[in-house]
Amino acid sequence: MSSLWIKNASAIVTCDADDSVLEHAGLLIEDGRITYIGSKEQEADEWIDASDCIVYPGLINTHHHLYQTFSRNLPQVQNMELFDWLRTLYEIWRNLDADVIYQSSLTGMGELLKTGCTTCFDHHYVFPGGDCSMLLDAQFAAARELGVRMYASRGSMDLSKKDGGLPPDSVVQTVDEILKDSRNAVEKYHHPEPFSMEMVALAPCSPFSASEELYRQSAVLARSLGVRLHTHLCETIDEENYVMGKYGKRPFAYMESMDWVGNDVWYAHGIHFNDEELKRMAQTGTGVAHCPVSNMKLSSGVCRIPEMRKLGVPVGLAVDGSASNDGSNLLEELRIAFLLHRLHSSKLAPSGYDLLKIATAGGAAVLGRAELGSLETGKAGDLFLVRRSRLELVGADLDVKSMLGTVGIKGAVDYTVVHGKVVVKNGELVGIDEEKEIRKGKELVSNYLNR
Repeated sequence: MSSLWIKNASAIVTCDADDSVLEHAGLLIEDGRITYIGSKEQEADEWIDASDCIVYPGLINTHHHLYQTFSRNLPQVQNMELFDWLRTLYEIWRNLDADVIYQSSLTGMGELLKTGCTTCFDHHYVFPGGDCSMLLDAQFAAARELGVRMYASRGSMDLSKKDGGLPPDSVVQTVDEILKDSRNAVEKYHHPEPFSMEMVALAPCSPFSASEELYRQSAVLARSLGVRLHTHLCETIDEENYVMGKYGKRPFAYMESMDWVGNDVWYAHGIHFNDEELKRMAQTGTGVAHCPVSNMKLSSGVCRIPEMRKLGVPVGLAVDGSASNDGSNLLEELRIAFLLHRLHSSKLAPSGYDLLKIATAGGAAVLGRAELGSLETGKAGDLFLVRRSRLELVGADLDVKSMLGTVGIKGAVDYTVVHGKVVVKNGELVGIDEEKEIRKGKELVSNYLNR
């Protein structure tokens, strides 16, 4: 049995149902699970002196595109909105291979870990030449190297330009090919037990790149296999017009007609819902991955988070793809979400602490991971530590619950722990040689973009 004792913490922000904050307390993790929280000294294999630290639950990223890490900050797409942005970048993404997937995943998830994120959901849907297993193999290999909790997807597209969709022919597949690969991916990678480090969802990309048949068949298959469903929805007005023109329905009604609602479904973005659709989402438990930075960069709109929270729609936080962010920093996302909604909704906006709970317990609910998202006995040992004696926090740490939203953290956290294992120590990744991976990544980016 492996064990870790985090002792003498200045404060433990639990994000539990009572919003408890414990001062001068410790936390024991045994075999990946929290077994004790309190002030009594505990024996353990390893220990961290947290006497100057605030301890937070690990952040949960509910939507990402890690492959985009190697196509970010490209000048030709900086002023584009979603459809033109996608058409341009597909010409780069069609050249993806396993090496690019591995290194971009390592880079993106490494940044996530260094900024307090312990669980990453990735929506991968670009499979040039129909190569599914090698690319997902590469993603899980990178996750294991880093020690992050990985929730991957077998994404999919079957509508190319010739079918009225956006992607090129080389990155789409037939419905039969997708369903076969989807079943294989779940059987190979999905471990449904609590505290699992590896899980898989089925995730057709979007209504403008996936057909009605693909959505319907994916829902049937996912429910027969006991896995969750994910897609992009209501991200832009262009998408709404596309769905209305092609199917004669608003995007949410289109999804509902295909049985794509329920507590096993969550949508990325979810900006352009009307009042009745939000009520229906709350009734069905259908969730949303809120991606504020991406939504701002692509001029997509502002997600109706205050209304969703009031109605009880499950909401998690997400960085979205690195090419529309352009990074993998969920702490930054948390603060920008706070500021965005203060600007847009004033007194109705979620507080800094509300946003922290969205990024932790909210994300756990959206992903169906009840064992994650808070620091309580019996929950997963996923957390991060921030030292209070930082120059940028002098006078800023009076409200430790709201601080990450109202003030934010500049740079890396001090420690990140996943499943009871230290994966970031003193702001550096433990599982890899960062300098070596930086060199490899820079060389690979250059080769990839010049193909």
